Amino acid sequence: MGARIWDVSELSRRVVVFAMGGTIAMVPAESGGVKVGLSAKELAAAVPGLAETGIALELVDFQRVPGASVSFEDLLNLCRAATAAVARGVHGIVVTQGTDTIEETSYLLDLFHTADEPIVVTGAMRNPSLAGADGPANLLAALQTAADPGAAGQGALVVFNDEIHAARRVRKTHSSNVGTFQSPNGGPLGYVVEGVPRWHNRLAAGRLHIPLPPGSSLPSVGVVPVGLGDRGELLDGIESKVDALVIAAMGVGHVPEWMVSTLENLAKAMPVVLASRTAAGPVLRKTYGFIGSEQDLISRRMMPAGFLDPFKARLLLAAALAAGADRGQIARAVAVAGGYAGTGDWPWPIR
Repeated sequence: MGARIWDVSELSRRVVVFAMGGTIAMVPAESGGVKVGLSAKELAAAVPGLAETGIALELVDFQRVPGASVSFEDLLNLCRAATAAVARGVHGIVVTQGTDTIEETSYLLDLFHTADEPIVVTGAMRNPSLAGADGPANLLAALQTAADPGAAGQGALVVFNDEIHAARRVRKTHSSNVGTFQSPNGGPLGYVVEGVPRWHNRLAAGRLHIPLPPGSSLPSVGVVPVGLGDRGELLDGIESKVDALVIAAMGVGHVPEWMVSTLENLAKAMPVVLASRTAAGPVLRKTYGFIGSEQDLISRRMMPAGFLDPFKARLLLAAALAAGADRGQIARAVAVAGGYAGTGDWPWPIR
């Protein structure tokens, strides 16, 4: 249930917080370690100076799960709740959740959320029982960003460690460091300085959206990494288990030559996207020409992901399939999202 907790001026910026659990909301467990336990109201109460911001809050206990247990159904329901919140007149939306999946949930929200009002995702790397817990500072910065008029039209954002990142670029780059969220391809959009978002660059006009599916699930898309000496054993029978596939290839899009025939057959049976397992940089299209190179694999119907990392490519594929896209439309969507084509090639309406 939602609850407004401060009586403020009607001129105040209105932000709804959807609390979904994660480290930011964890408390000590009797069996040892920590578990999800704090409510949205308890999270807000732990933020020093929040009342002085003048932001009118609506707090919603959406669910309480670890980040690793967030499902597609949860995200689809969250998108619908965000749409309803915008219809009520909120200026921004904040989602608190576990950091394990923030780079994925934020990107899926970015694809499905069509309103100009931003969705800002945040969390914590240190739970509230630890010295230097970062949850309160992250929540405050996220609220200040969501309430800022400059965030309008920027889609889903990730605010962490006083940095503002675009969902389409952000990666979790360290398992435990509080500065884990980075945007290797482009850097942050800005920083929260003295409580004010400072925007140093903005996303180009033309947000990419895919229609929100009516159901509660998305098609199954697999991600298979390729390593040294890999014989492709994980690919055996995979066509009967998934609707599409992402190959996390070496370097700029390379696989061992003995895997090529298997991948070629899979690309005939389903959409297969060629992504890079590296943390930054694109899959190339026309630099290398040996068997198993990016040029060779593209000639065998694999789709180059460009700057899309394997996990974002997976979500794009799943959303496109749910929207009924055919192979040609999927290829165009991957090319645009990966930076190899202009927004005019996007298969759905552009905002």
